[in-house]
Amino acid sequence: MLHLFHITSESCSRIVTRRYSTSFSSAIRMLHKDLRAPIFNIYGFVRFADEIVDTFYEHDKTLLLEQFRKETYDAIQRGISLNPILNSFQRMVNEYNIDLKLIDAFFYSMEMDLNRKCYDCEEYRQYIYGSAEVVGLMCLYVFCEGKKELYEKLEAPARSLGSAFQKVNFLRDIKADYYGLSRIYFPGCDFNNFTDEDKKKIEEDIHADFRNAYQGIVKLPLKARFGVYVAYKYYLSLFKKIKRMKPARVLEKRIRIPNYYKAMIIFRAGVKNQLRLI
Repeated sequence: MLHLFHITSESCSRIVTRRYSTSFSSAIRMLHKDLRAPIFNIYGFVRFADEIVDTFYEHDKTLLLEQFRKETYDAIQRGISLNPILNSFQRMVNEYNIDLKLIDAFFYSMEMDLNRKCYDCEEYRQYIYGSAEVVGLMCLYVFCEGKKELYEKLEAPARSLGSAFQKVNFLRDIKADYYGLSRIYFPGCDFNNFTDEDKKKIEEDIHADFRNAYQGIVKLPLKARFGVYVAYKYYLSLFKKIKRMKPARVLEKRIRIPNYYKAMIIFRAGVKNQLRLI
């Protein structure tokens, strides 16, 4: 019966991922079946933490985040939790021997979101590491399936990919972050006077991250390569769409990729995968 509980827990993480991100869900389904559940488990965990700091306005978010942190470490230590999201996450952490320092960094970035409204260069770097790069590294543990040498070889590109994804999200979510949450992640930016130069500087930084990330994607194990490439292409397409827009337009709406174009991305990626071009 314990096996049934674990399966049910993983189903909860999968549902959370599908409800909150159809794009990531699609990319995860492109992974080998052995890798899907662990990655769903990671996303469910980080999604719940993000919800605490971003949406639970009528509750004590500091208290909730601290409780969630404590319950996370308790679950990892005990190897069980009645919270299905944490139960599925702890199983992934313990199975793949995830470095707990990655989880520490993640929670530190979540704490930053509770209190900080503006970020200097060092805080920005630290926030992106903890909120996004470590998530990429957790996934890399899964993709490498215990191969330490491969993990170390791909660590830097994995961080770059997480960084690129987060920075694109910052650009597409400026309206919600700035006008809704009063947050400015990009150091030195004034969104009351967001210039072409400001936008171009951010885009050059993101472009470098994408370039570095691709060098690692092509070296991933076959089980992981196609799914990660699909996610990479989706975010790269989103980034290219943002680049074509004027700064004022980026401030006005959340940029999206239509479903038909997402399907085209998967089709084209599939063709390249069949031809061994990735």
